[in-house]
Amino acid sequence: MAEFILNGRAASIDAEAEMPLLWVLRDVLGLTGTKFGCGIAQCGACTVHVDGEAQRACMLPLAAVAGRAVTTIEGLGAGGPHPVQQAWIAEDVPQCGYCQSGQIMAVVALLAREPRPDAATVAATVDNICRCGTYPRLLRAVTRAPELLTGKAG
Repeated sequence: MAEFILNGRAASIDAEAEMPLLWVLRDVLGLTGTKFGCGIAQCGACTVHVDGEAQRACMLPLAAVAGRAVTTIEGLGAGGPHPVQQAWIAEDVPQCGYCQSGQIMAVVALLAREPRPDAATVAATVDNICRCGTYPRLLRAVTRAPELLTGKAG
């Protein structure tokens, strides 16, 4: 039994301690916004936040989140679209959209640490893979998101 906070609410999950968090979220809890991509923590489609830090859920065992706060893409926009999600829409970032939840989660974690990152910081930090190649639009969205987070141009 693992107990943790999931999207702001207490969660008690009866699953194997070694089960990857990705499969707990998708198969046990039915939260399918977090995607399976590579299964080896390389592509980032499975990115969630654990205590505010971006983590790859496909390789993170359930036991590792006991007593911690986990936020998925479903929890990020629970009160309406998050400013990063708004920027994604405004810049028309998604093409197929499969990798977008992981990218958004990575960008939200980055902006929490670095409110106005330059392109080099984004490229070095947000290493999620997108087969559609929407990286130029992603960079525009990252530039737009801080304005939406603070409510002013800067």
